[in-house]
Amino acid sequence: MALLSNLADLDGRRIAVEVPATSANLGAGYDTLAVALEIVDRIEVEAIARPGVGVELNVDGEGAGELPADRSNGFVVALERGLAEARGSAPDGLSWRIEMVNRIPLSRGLGSSAAATVAGLLAGAALGGLTLTTDRALALATELEGHPDNAAAALLGGFTIAAHGDSPTAIRFDAPRDLRAVLFIPELRLSTRAMRAALPATVPLADAVANLQRVALGVAGLATGSPDFLRHLTVDRLHEPYRAAVYPQLPDLVAAARAAGALGACLSGAGSTVIAFVDSLRSIARLEGAFRAASADLDLPGRVEVVAPRNAGARILPEE
Repeated sequence: MALLSNLADLDGRRIAVEVPATSANLGAGYDTLAVALEIVDRIEVEAIARPGVGVELNVDGEGAGELPADRSNGFVVALERGLAEARGSAPDGLSWRIEMVNRIPLSRGLGSSAAATVAGLLAGAALGGLTLTTDRALALATELEGHPDNAAAALLGGFTIAAHGDSPTAIRFDAPRDLRAVLFIPELRLSTRAMRAALPATVPLADAVANLQRVALGVAGLATGSPDFLRHLTVDRLHEPYRAAVYPQLPDLVAAARAAGALGACLSGAGSTVIAFVDSLRSIARLEGAFRAASADLDLPGRVEVVAPRNAGARILPEE
């Protein structure tokens, strides 16, 4: 009887959530730094207390026709984990009707997996009557994702610094007001697993020290409103040189952006997107042209998008 009551309590309950794209690493801040971007997925989910329905999924935009319409879907996995956090378990016999409006590209280094995880956790907990604390949401997202960098930015918005020790922790600060990100988003998809496999088990001490210095300068500069320090932060010696073996167009794309006047340019996450930062309209136009020219020269089809950093993280939307 308790199970039936639990199902009846959830039947027909609906929740809508929005979550931003994120760009992790930012050059030297491997597995530590990230920024949220004004590219947003919006997901609405309805609980259905009818066994056998499973998952009804409709996707508008990125991932249409390719995201799994079953319980292996990353959003559904996180949704049921969030519900279990609120109720002690996700009741058997509960099905889902899900509507996604996805604007975050898949497998391009813009945090689509972390966005699905964060959105699912918040939605599942909210359906169960619980508002997750930031710390708990980050812990659960890291449990599902394996590392907290993208998840922290998706949860908190702005620029974030995340660490994963005994428990994940993160701090944030707002992005400078005039900062913009110019993205070159190739059609090429890259697997995070393959890009991690390209990395060596050890690196030279001098490279590790150089990255530490650049992260310290970059974070201090951004936190004090000085985006010029992105010139230091976005130069990496720990992962991008090795990933270029898998993604040989990367050095030319980054060089083109820097030559066109970017404050800084680097691989976004594990790629394939390259992100360049600017703080003036004139610079945006030059960067767009540089990316398009490099794309043509490299025979690497893709698109250019200009977006602002997003200082707001994921949120449950008010009922309409």
